[in-house]
Amino acid sequence: MIKNDYLEVAKRTIRMEAQAIKLLEHRIDNDFIQACELMLECSGRVVVTGMGKSGHIGRKIAATLASTGTPAFFLHPGEASHGDIGMITSKDVVLALSNSGTTSEVVTLLPLIKRIGVPLISMTGDHLSTLAVSAEVHLDVQVSCEACPLGLAPTTSTTATLVMGDALAITLLEARGFTAEDFAFSHPGGALGHKLLLKVQDIMHSGEKLPKVNAKDLLSHALLEMSKKGFGMTTVTDDSGMLLGVFTDGDLRRTIDANIDIKVTPVGQLIQADCKAIHQDALAAEALKVIEDCQITALVVENSNHHPVGILHLHDILRAGIV
Repeated sequence: MIKNDYLEVAKRTIRMEAQAIKLLEHRIDNDFIQACELMLECSGRVVVTGMGKSGHIGRKIAATLASTGTPAFFLHPGEASHGDIGMITSKDVVLALSNSGTTSEVVTLLPLIKRIGVPLISMTGDHLSTLAVSAEVHLDVQVSCEACPLGLAPTTSTTATLVMGDALAITLLEARGFTAEDFAFSHPGGALGHKLLLKVQDIMHSGEKLPKVNAKDLLSHALLEMSKKGFGMTTVTDDSGMLLGVFTDGDLRRTIDANIDIKVTPVGQLIQADCKAIHQDALAAEALKVIEDCQITALVVENSNHHPVGILHLHDILRAGIV
């Protein structure tokens, strides 16, 4: 083979697998609906099983289901015949994968699954196979040929099976109303979970670090507060503590240009009343979006009574690893 042959083989493989995936769309029918309903109604877990390459795909499907709101785990069919079948309870649903639909280790489990009395969903490339006809619901993942020129190595067939599994998982995710925060709770150790779980109140500057003045305070007092706290701005409140707005370094420059006397002018006369604020329970990722959209560097944090309780700076978000 020459270098151009490498490229052609790779492109041919991608075209073949893409075509197989495209054909799957026409097989999303009433059987797919029944499979989704069985999984949604399941009060236990979805037990995914498969042998060989189908087993590897099954592990991925089980992991995707579990991380998107559908409790699931993978059961090795060989181990199931030697005691692990006890992992299946009467509240579960079994999703069995086999391209041929005749894999002996999987077929051996059929009488046991029937005896437990759990619904069986099959995913095969042959709707007349033993596994397909034994299942309550069959999902057709048939492909015309494998990308492997020998027609032996599972390639196109495993891709089609994986995509069908993803279709199930995402359909169930939307049916359950699964949210980004729900997803984060399934991934607390990863960067994505950290991003989705961290709240504004976890990283904001609060207490004595919060710059705050009363609207009646003189502008000179507000400048001292800004210098002391070091955020280039201060929150401004009324007598009840409610946020009225902010006064920033930019406002100070405009004040000086207007020849306003800072020793006699109340800061409340010069504030930005339309300042951006975010609730302390909001996700830090939401705060980042506000900061980016508004092209600001610091954001006021308030409680449910609209009282300022903190300041969140862009640097705080960067240090927290949200970006």
